[in-house]
Amino acid sequence: MTTDSLPADHDHETPDSATDRVHDTSWSANLELPRHAADRDLVISEAVDAVEHTTAGHHVNLVTHGDHGHPETYLYDALAARFDGVEYEYVEQCGCGGHVTRVYVE
Repeated sequence: MTTDSLPADHDHETPDSATDRVHDTSWSANLELPRHAADRDLVISEAVDAVEHTTAGHHVNLVTHGDHGHPETYLYDALAARFDGVEYEYVEQCGCGGHVTRVYVE
């Protein structure tokens, strides 16, 4: 991972909650816990929540579970259908198999 992608202390046990507060900074949402592996709809729902809880001018790194494959196959269309004024890009695949998509909120 690059230093711009995820914090150095990235782990799978203590994800940032997308809905505990509005993030007035760039941040990462961990969507690769076991519960995410079992439920693609949960990944999409929590990804939408994460974007909604990111203030304009910042980005959120959506770290999605590898079991669902590349996020372009299921997440990008969901984001495009839900939001105007956001841009997203694929960053990289984590060593653990997950994927990082950076979503910029305008």
